[in-house]
Amino acid sequence: MNKKYYAITAVVLTALLFTIWFFPKPELEYKKIEGYIQGTTYHITYEYKKKKDLHPEIEKILHDFDKSLSSYEPQSIISRINKNDPTVIPDELFIEVFQKSVEINQKTDGFFDITVAPIVNAWGFGFAPGADVDSNLIDSLMKFVGMEKVNLKNGKIIKSDPSVMIDVNAIAQGFSVDVVCRFLDEKKVKNYLVEIGGELKSKGINPKGEDWKIGIDSPIEGNMEAGQTLQAIIAIKGKALATSGNYRKFYEKDGLKYAHTMDPKTGYPALSSLLSATVLADDCMTADAYATSFMVMGVEKSIEFLSKNKFLEAYLVYSADSGSFKSYSTEGMKNHVIKEAK
Repeated sequence: MNKKYYAITAVVLTALLFTIWFFPKPELEYKKIEGYIQGTTYHITYEYKKKKDLHPEIEKILHDFDKSLSSYEPQSIISRINKNDPTVIPDELFIEVFQKSVEINQKTDGFFDITVAPIVNAWGFGFAPGADVDSNLIDSLMKFVGMEKVNLKNGKIIKSDPSVMIDVNAIAQGFSVDVVCRFLDEKKVKNYLVEIGGELKSKGINPKGEDWKIGIDSPIEGNMEAGQTLQAIIAIKGKALATSGNYRKFYEKDGLKYAHTMDPKTGYPALSSLLSATVLADDCMTADAYATSFMVMGVEKSIEFLSKNKFLEAYLVYSADSGSFKSYSTEGMKNHVIKEAK
């Protein structure tokens, strides 16, 4: 090795030491932020630079998301599509949700369907006032339900009938989690937990240096406060999780209670012994949509579906003939369940 090489090496090492000395890595700390969006709450914990706050940027992301996919925002893209505004152009957020919805509709043989908006509204669970539901009304509305009645062509939504409407509430909330996570990934955040309305995704470890621990609420009537009574505790790392259940939202008429999850094949609330479905997937949009799908499919069909689709893990809680709770876990989910109610 010649002297010139030694001299160059010494200069490089000196420069590196100077950079480390005068420009040290910023201190990191876990931050917690929360707020209200999409008619629900959000809670986000993330590790980032001590003097840098990402809350304003996250708030903007969530409000921009509503401008695209919130049915409760009159001027959102989805609202304008439902009103048949000829000038509306779907943005990237809408297109991604629509394409994923088509995919899951096909995989579930139609049990997941975002064209359920007319019947969801009629039953009083949607973005329009409920109606006096009877079989004649449902029969008339079912003519406008079915994914084959709406298509994305040349960047525009094409409907077979102007009365066809879209409701993405069963998938959009999970997608909003993914959108926030993408932002945190762009910011090189290594550890976070993003939760919006109970749907969530994690990365890395929690402030204690452990996997993130998530409580699954027990699906008992009256359990209205999240975390009040838990059915199970699940540990996750680098995964998304979503839970769907019928024990908090229901429609009551003539002394009968109807679940809020609609069966797109019948136009009526889904009837089954399945009380809640918790799904683990790589992204929250997928987990959210399949959790809803399983509530419609019921226990037997869900277990059969899971046996053939190994990209999902699930924890199902259902009612036994005796009235007691029973649970089913896929083999992969069993590795995540660290505590379960007796």
